[in-house]
Amino acid sequence: MRLLVRFMGFLFAAGTVVFLVGVGAVAGLIWHFSKDLPDYSQLQDYEPPVMTRVHAVDGSLVGEYAKERRLYLPIQAVPKLVINAFLAAEDKNFYEHGGIDYTGMARAGLVYIQNYGSNRRPQGASTITQQVAKNFLLTNEVSFARKIKEALLAMRIEKTYSKDKILELYLNEIYLGLGAYGIAAASLVYFDKSVNELTVAEASYLAALPKMPATLHPVRNRDRAIERRNYVVDRLLENGWIKQADADKARKEPLAVTSRSNGAHTFAGEYFAEEVRRDIFERYGEKKLYEGGLSVRTTLNPKIQVMARKAMVTGLVNYDEQQGYRGAISKLDISGDWGVKLAEIKSLSDISPWRMAVVLETSDQSARIGFQPSRELGGAVSKQRETGIITVDGVKWARAAQGGTKGKTPTAVSQVLQPGDVIYADPLYKDGQPVEGQYRLRQIPEVSGAMVAMDPWTGRVLAMVGGFSFDQSQFNRATQAYRQPGSSFKPIVYSAALDNGYTPSTVVLDAPIEIDQGQGAGVWRPENFSSGKFQGPVTLRNALRQSLNTVTVRLAQDIGMPLIGEYARRFGVYDELPNYLSYALGAGETTAMRMVTAYSMLANGGRRVKPTLIDRIQDRYGRTIFKHDQRECRGCDAPGGWKNQAEPQLIDRREQVLDSMTAYQITELLEGVVQAGTATVLKDVGKPIAGKTGTTNEAKDAWFVGFSPDIAVAVYMGYDKPRPLGRGNAATGGHLAAPIVRDFLKLALADKPAVPFKVPAGIKLVRVVSKTGMRAGPGETGGTILEAFKPGTAPPDNYSVIGVADAEGRMPVSQQQPDSGFLMRPGTGGLW
Repeated sequence: MRLLVRFMGFLFAAGTVVFLVGVGAVAGLIWHFSKDLPDYSQLQDYEPPVMTRVHAVDGSLVGEYAKERRLYLPIQAVPKLVINAFLAAEDKNFYEHGGIDYTGMARAGLVYIQNYGSNRRPQGASTITQQVAKNFLLTNEVSFARKIKEALLAMRIEKTYSKDKILELYLNEIYLGLGAYGIAAASLVYFDKSVNELTVAEASYLAALPKMPATLHPVRNRDRAIERRNYVVDRLLENGWIKQADADKARKEPLAVTSRSNGAHTFAGEYFAEEVRRDIFERYGEKKLYEGGLSVRTTLNPKIQVMARKAMVTGLVNYDEQQGYRGAISKLDISGDWGVKLAEIKSLSDISPWRMAVVLETSDQSARIGFQPSRELGGAVSKQRETGIITVDGVKWARAAQGGTKGKTPTAVSQVLQPGDVIYADPLYKDGQPVEGQYRLRQIPEVSGAMVAMDPWTGRVLAMVGGFSFDQSQFNRATQAYRQPGSSFKPIVYSAALDNGYTPSTVVLDAPIEIDQGQGAGVWRPENFSSGKFQGPVTLRNALRQSLNTVTVRLAQDIGMPLIGEYARRFGVYDELPNYLSYALGAGETTAMRMVTAYSMLANGGRRVKPTLIDRIQDRYGRTIFKHDQRECRGCDAPGGWKNQAEPQLIDRREQVLDSMTAYQITELLEGVVQAGTATVLKDVGKPIAGKTGTTNEAKDAWFVGFSPDIAVAVYMGYDKPRPLGRGNAATGGHLAAPIVRDFLKLALADKPAVPFKVPAGIKLVRVVSKTGMRAGPGETGGTILEAFKPGTAPPDNYSVIGVADAEGRMPVSQQQPDSGFLMRPGTGGLW
């Protein structure tokens, strides 16, 4: 008995020693690993990389920019269903344990023993808190050391932060595949929904992803993904978080994924979105753009943007088709599965409803075409094959382009298309309705151009088209293409004259003129578009209406190119204009954005406007860090509420770059260009429109820039590598660019009343003879107009010609001086 007692005492002593040694060893391990633990207090101020989101004026999404697609969602905004799904999949005892789930560890070990050798996935034992510790503070190294540190950090995190805070960090940090970080981004990427719209099946699928997002790909591994999703559904039911009916329905629901694009989300807004991205990058840098979680409210009006793109594309395509058909994009062997082969050819993704197709068979009457199949989320080519028919009506335009000439109009489809031709086609319309199953041949235009629509009062860009297709070329011709504006620059010259003493009735001689360019450059003889035809004395109004070059040169010669250069700088057309008279005819290079900004200042009464694509930028906390509108609002802050105080006032301190009366005079002259000048096609709009056409030398660029009281528009058309657009009237701004603006404004102003341009205080409207500019006699109405005059000026009653000129109105080159010309003195009737 005594031996037994001794033995038991020995065992107790030995056990105590082993226990103490074990405790000491554990304490030593804890001390060892604790001394190198990361600082977990940084979680309190954690700011994860969050995507920047760009919105249009109506709140619709324009674009998203991020390296990690993440939207940070406070735990209060996460639906209970989503929370329960993730707890069921990852840590059902989350709200009970202190960072380590010992019960879960034991259960996982038991399951592992039971399933040993079955190749079934082991059940995880890491808690959500441990995953937070690993994801935020540790690496993915597989080792006991990392697991010990993870457990120690988890326990410390639990003592420092609330359960909701830990869960919030977890749900916003985890990677869920397809570039999505956090549940908010994943919900959009996989299902194009907010988390509040997710079904039980969808929430369960997202909750299944954290452990193995690549393995559970919804297309490549659909069966495995559904199996794991249903496992989460079963856990939700087992925990009593959903009803049996909900579980049954969720298990039967197909795994339907709606992929969300990484590009611009507003149709036709790609050029605009990219311009905004560059702007933000230049303002704040790469990190702020891709990780700062900025909320950007832009000036883009999606409805106007679609109208602008439709008008611009139609204009480019119509011109291009008039040049003839250049042939198929490429040839394809159509034996076997033509769909897989066609899917390998790069097609433009932003030119809907155009679709790439291959010609399968042809006859004189028709051709059968097969459309390019779509690709599924995993990259596999869809098995669906869609076909259609192109009849003779669909190829009538396709006369062969033969070295600048065009062949005969085709009478049979087989004259144009052959089997294996890769082409573009879109639905064929008759009487405004699509013909079922029939399509029209299309070709990508070689010519390009740009359009910008702006609010002339604020400089807010409402729409921007930078070319035919952003997918084809990301070069934004609206802001990056420097082109000669031609005669569309003339209103700046005339504004300088009207602002310095001249009137719309000032008479200038339209006659041949020779300019000695000096330094051996020879003599320059500017000509009007109708070469060899001159009208003699003409008013400024009629000269601008008919875009007479010799008149503009004489005007520029008289007032001086330095003054015109100053006005060009004020209007933002050029930063520095050389003192050569040819630049008065638009020989310098500028952009469509600069031109529409300049015309906006004419439209708004001469106030400076700064073009902007952005109204407001807010940081991730909702603080405004940029605002375009810098006007002061006096009385907008009303502490204590409304107490019958005076109405708030907006104080506009913008610079007056042009006298408001001058701005109205030039507007009236430009309205005459539309009513009876080079842009009469715009009369079809049926609203007050003012503007000017422009055609450069050899017709390499065609322009129209103009405005209504509420919208300004600039359009140019030209080849990226400049070459003539054609000959004669068919290649002018009035024939090519103005119709594009007409079609756009018909849509944009359809619901707007026909409001006339506002007459500023001080302007006197006097009836004059339109041809001579002289005051109309009593009762004289035929051939007269109301002309705008400033105080102190009036139309002449008569004028006389003075000056030295030959019989044709030309001065000898040797006698010409920089200030010479043939102009009527302001306020007099004499030519000088």
